[in-house]
Amino acid sequence: MALAIWAWVIIAVVVIFVIWVIAIFNSLVWLRNRIQNAWAQIDVQLKRRFDLIPNLVETVKGYAKHEKETFKMVTEARNIMSKATSLKEKAKADNMLSGALKSLFAVAEAYPTLRANENFMMLQEELSGTESKIAYSRQFYNDTVLKYNTKIQTFPSNIIANMFKFTDKEFFKTESAEERKVVKVKFD
Repeated sequence: MALAIWAWVIIAVVVIFVIWVIAIFNSLVWLRNRIQNAWAQIDVQLKRRFDLIPNLVETVKGYAKHEKETFKMVTEARNIMSKATSLKEKAKADNMLSGALKSLFAVAEAYPTLRANENFMMLQEELSGTESKIAYSRQFYNDTVLKYNTKIQTFPSNIIANMFKFTDKEFFKTESAEERKVVKVKFD
C-alpha cells in the first residue's frame, strides 16, 4: 500500500514537472513570437515612411532648389535604409534617415510659401504620424525584448531556455553618441 502511494506521488511530481516545463516553453515561444510581430510592425512603419519620402523631397525641391546637400543626405539615407537587412543595420539607417528628415523640415521652415503648400502640409502630417507610430513600435518592440530577455535569464525559466536554445534578442537602439545629437542646419 505504501509503495502504491509513493508511485502516485512520483507520478504526480513528474506530471507537475512536465506541465511546468511546457508552460515555461510556451511562454518563451509566445514572447519570441511577440518580438517578431513587434519587429514586423516597425518594418511596416519604416516602409510607409520610406514610401512617403520621395513625395516630400520632390515637393520641397520645387521651393528650395539650392538646398542640394539636404536632398542628397535624405536620398542617401533612404538608399541605405533600403539596403539594410539586419536589425542593427536597420536601426542605424533609421537613425540616419530621421536626422536627414529633421534637416529637410528645417529647410522647409525657411520657406513660408512651402509651409503654406497644401501638399507639403499633408505629407508632413502623414510623415509626422508615421514617425509617432515608429516611436511607439520601437518602444513596444524594446519592451517585449526586455520581457523575453529577462525571462530567459532568470531562474528557473533560464534552465528551460538553455535546454531549448532560446537566445537573447537585440534592442532597437541608437548606435553612437553622434546619432543622438540634434541636427543643426545652417543657412549661409
